[in-house]
Amino acid sequence: MAYLIAIVVLVGVLCLLDLVLTLGVVRRLKEHTKLVDALYEIVGTMGAPAGPAVGEVVGEFDAATVDGTRVTRDQLPDQAVVAFLSPDCRGCREQLPAFTAWAADQDRPRVFVVVDSQSADTAELVATLAPVAQVIAGEAGEPVGKAFGVQTFPTFFQVAAGGKLLAMAPEISRLAAGAPA
Repeated sequence: MAYLIAIVVLVGVLCLLDLVLTLGVVRRLKEHTKLVDALYEIVGTMGAPAGPAVGEVVGEFDAATVDGTRVTRDQLPDQAVVAFLSPDCRGCREQLPAFTAWAADQDRPRVFVVVDSQSADTAELVATLAPVAQVIAGEAGEPVGKAFGVQTFPTFFQVAAGGKLLAMAPEISRLAAGAPA
């Protein structure tokens, strides 16, 4: 009987030790996730040498949306949001529901999405975004990406009329236009 009690106590102590260690690992993983997110944000917001800084005017471009509407820098409406997304981007997939919900509440002519043309699987992303935004996909998106100097996905820009860059962020919620009221 004493052996049985000793075994039960030993198993209980081992379970308690396992629980404490597991909680320590979970806590450390949360800290690690915050650090990785901060690093992602730093890397994602690093300006490309070819891209404009906030306050400057984005480069010239001439593109067409998937529904055939012509878009140029000088035709961008005031307070327009231009998002750059890729179907292959995990961050883009994670932010897609929030972005489409936000875009559904906006004036569609002020929301533009440039879908990465390097990915073969753009059709689903275009179909999801087309009802709520003006979508530029395929080769048409390349001059727009170069004009904005985009090197990472997702990237969101807010521009004034004529293409003056007001803000850029790795998440729509970090733009003044995308922040909840």
